[in-house]
Amino acid sequence: MSNKYNDVKLHQITYKTEELLDAADNRFKITVKVANRAKRRKYEDIDIIEDPMVKPVIRAILEMVDEITQPEIIGE
Repeated sequence: MSNKYNDVKLHQITYKTEELLDAADNRFKITVKVANRAKRRKYEDIDIIEDPMVKPVIRAILEMVDEITQPEIIGE
């Protein structure tokens, strides 16, 4: 994972969260998906802490928005 998530500002997080919720059919399902991804990331990357200020749930939201808005990154 690159360091592009390290300099995320609060207003960007809010915007990205709204973008993710707008793209979702069901807010509850997307919330559960974000929580599960954050939990998985927290334990997978336990030794690789790029920036302790970017919490796993924030990183999960940003990754999921990127996957929705830039589907070509999933293939990499």
